Parts: sequence; C-alpha cells; structure tokens
Amino acid sequence: MTASLHTPTGHPALPALWAYLADVTAALGIGPESCTVDHDTPVSAYVALDERLPGYPGRDVALLWDEVRGWAAAVETHSGEDLIVVRYLGGPTIAPAPEHVARFVTALREDDHRVGRLDPPALRTATGLAGLDIALRDRSTT
Repeated sequence: MTASLHTPTGHPALPALWAYLADVTAALGIGPESCTVDHDTPVSAYVALDERLPGYPGRDVALLWDEVRGWAAAVETHSGEDLIVVRYLGGPTIAPAPEHVARFVTALREDDHRVGRLDPPALRTATGLAGLDIALRDRSTT
C-alpha cells in the first residue's frame, strides 16, 4: 500500500515515519507533499527533489529511504521508468538526523564523493511496520 500524504491513522510506525520525513524534508527546504511511502515490507519512502546532479544532466533526482538501508540518492533513467541508485548515505542508523541527510544532498549536488558510499549498507533486517516504530522512536538518541 502506498500513501502520498501524511496518514496518521493505523500502525504506530506510520506517524513516526511521517514525522521523520517531515523533519527531513524541512531540513531540505521542501515539504512532505514531495514524499510517498510504501507500507509493504520493507517499508520505504520516495522523496522527489528539484535537483540535478553533476554527471546526470536532465535526469530527475530523488532520495529513497527504506527500513533496511536507510537513505540513498537515485536518478531516473532516460526512459523515466526506473531509478538508478548513485550513492547510499550509510551510517549507524536508518534514521540519521535530518541535518545529516541535508548534508548528504549538498555533497551530491557538489559532487563530493567523501560523503556516502557506493555499496548498499544493511543496517537492520526488514520487519515491516512491526518493528519500525521502535527504530524511528529511537532516532532522537542517534
């Protein structure tokens, strides 16, 4: 199931995820209306960015988040039907501080390869909504 706007009903992980996405998008200077969330396992989110990255002219850029790998940056293929992950944020948590995610986007824009990584991290095992609320609730301590 995919939701495009904040839907606080249902599982406790959903409001926690939307609150986190609202914090991240605020740090990026955009709003949560640029987000979609997929509630299936692994839970994931898509954040549309109004950016272009060096080396990928004319391609739309998005931040991808999932409960296993955390944040990644992706560009659309020329057909616009698929996404190609160009860098993963990595780190110790799937929910780093919003300012850290914003620095990741700045580094991408500036073609700074010192931030992030090329290989996908495995930060946790997918639990779906069942264990996600705990991981997101603990973000204030990471």
